[in-house]
Amino acid sequence: MARFGSPLIALAVLTAPLAGCESMSGVSTRAPAYAEMSKADPKAVEANIESLDAVVANHPSDPEAYNTRGVALAKIGQYARAIGDFSQAIKLDPRHAAAYTNRALAERQTGANEAALTDFSHAIESNPNHAPAYLGRANVLRAQGRLDDALRDLDQAIRLNPENAQAFHARGLIYQKNGDNARAVKDFDNAIDRDPFAAAPYQARGQSQLALGKADKAIEDFNAALNVDNRNAEAWALLGLAYEKKGDRRLASENYRRALSLNGDQPLARQGASRVGG
Repeated sequence: MARFGSPLIALAVLTAPLAGCESMSGVSTRAPAYAEMSKADPKAVEANIESLDAVVANHPSDPEAYNTRGVALAKIGQYARAIGDFSQAIKLDPRHAAAYTNRALAERQTGANEAALTDFSHAIESNPNHAPAYLGRANVLRAQGRLDDALRDLDQAIRLNPENAQAFHARGLIYQKNGDNARAVKDFDNAIDRDPFAAAPYQARGQSQLALGKADKAIEDFNAALNVDNRNAEAWALLGLAYEKKGDRRLASENYRRALSLNGDQPLARQGASRVGG
């Protein structure tokens, strides 16, 4: 019987609060610290699901059929159905590390973080060389404030897959949280080298550069982040802060105003605008 590949739901590590830069990104500007399903064209995915329904019907004992359909369902936000498919894949193959990891990612989207943590651990027990499970578990641990445990998982994820940009980004966030901005910058460098089209590592590196007193480099990074996503209000606010640190009140005010035009409640921009005017 033909078996199918086991594509994993892509991990997108989002930005977390950075302790080394509390004035820049405190709790009120926190982005959710969870893994996010990869984005796809819903119509294309729905058409694919129809064909995967036929695959499942023709191969009801193949765990890969359920795992693959589960991935497609998760991509369009049908997490309950996706979890059902991943559960069936695990029932058919109790050591299916990819299915455990995928179920954990879907569970995170529904807020079931403890269940996700258990499933990531089951994935690692099933296959100690399954790097995505270490990255996923680290994201949960980091969100729970268990930074040392998260750091150990990220070290292992990087050992297993040294080309994973998201693992370097996530580890850099922990270094940054711990105030070790020099090491954080090195990890953000590695993340950017591996994926130069993601905005978050540029923004995070800019925050560390600013904490290190390197405003010019921070400005370059915030501009790079905005080149990827120019509707990121926090990045505009951080750019304003970098100009303020340089003593350029005019450009600081201009960027704070831009941030507030996108999000009138952006706290860093509101505070900055009150200091420099605008």
